[in-house]
Amino acid sequence: MSWVLAFVGFAVLIILHEAGHFAAAKAVGMRVEKFYLFFGKPLWSIRRGETEYGIGWIPAGGFVKISGMDPREEIPEDVVARAYYKQPVWKRIVVIAAGPLVNVVIAFVIIFGVYATAGVPTNDAPVVNSVAKDGAAAQVLKPDDRIVSVDGVVGYDGGLTYRNSAERRAALTKAIAAHGCADGSTKVGCVAATPARVTIERDGKRQTVLIKPRLTELKDPDTGKTEKRALIGVSFGGLDFLPAGVGTAAKETPNYIWFVTSETAKAITRIFYSAEARREVGSVAGAYDATRRTIEFSTTRAMILLAVVSLSLAIINMAPFLPLDGGHIFWAIAEKLRRKPIPFSWMERASVVGFVLVIMLFGLGLYNDIGRFADGTAARQVQGP
Repeated sequence: MSWVLAFVGFAVLIILHEAGHFAAAKAVGMRVEKFYLFFGKPLWSIRRGETEYGIGWIPAGGFVKISGMDPREEIPEDVVARAYYKQPVWKRIVVIAAGPLVNVVIAFVIIFGVYATAGVPTNDAPVVNSVAKDGAAAQVLKPDDRIVSVDGVVGYDGGLTYRNSAERRAALTKAIAAHGCADGSTKVGCVAATPARVTIERDGKRQTVLIKPRLTELKDPDTGKTEKRALIGVSFGGLDFLPAGVGTAAKETPNYIWFVTSETAKAITRIFYSAEARREVGSVAGAYDATRRTIEFSTTRAMILLAVVSLSLAIINMAPFLPLDGGHIFWAIAEKLRRKPIPFSWMERASVVGFVLVIMLFGLGLYNDIGRFADGTAARQVQGP
């Protein structure tokens, strides 16, 4: 079922994106010939009025065909006045920008809805993300357990916000580390003489469990130095939702939208000079798989991820390269500044460069995703006790 739901989610994003172009084109009087989900020969199509609606057989994106987007296109005399390149620059910009704008609105609505109903998410909380199979907490703790306290040291107080969460995680780790091995042994793997009293919240209910930490050798990835510390074998980073009302949701939603936008823009910029950034690039396949797996785990988190995908789709589409939407807007503005039409041959050459960049980015993302699928690489998480 997760496969179907993820597919439907992505299809809806594409349809609504193209619907933005479609509605704007109709509103300013342009003639829309086709409105398609996916590319390639039609698996299904139907004509309503002057527009043909259909579904292609290549499941990648979608398109709206507006008469006259190629100035050399031969179109009926009665349609010429409604052709794309016969319209004022402002109308063309409105039509092209409408698609990404719809994606931004979708992201805003989804995020606001999640925040107002489920709460504001945070991954900076003392929430278990993963449990080591051979760790002391194996078979005792589970991902998404909230660490309420360890030996009385508070990690979560049930409030609306996490105050000094980094300090709290450090305090929990210190409380765990205080349990030394029997007879003062410093042998890696030795078990603590006394158990730590760990109070957790799971599925809304609190319970206290006893866990004997084990001495573990840790290596600092930056300095290469090693140290021994008593740990129970969990990592923090699990997503938690803090209760929030409509007012808080309205305040936090723009902040999150801006955060995703700025981080996406920075990531795109880093691709050109950072090998590490290039390794982090993903494709539609990776985003789809992540959405599918998230749906299996949490519908709420899947909705947030879908909102991020929608916003990312808008940001990437606004890059000033043809055939992306931003490329069309760039050349429309250039025409306005030049005060006369841009030779189509210029745009053709520019579109070749843009197309190559898009294909390279897609290929890089797909290559990385294939590698991740093969080795099951997980996202980095905050080390816990």
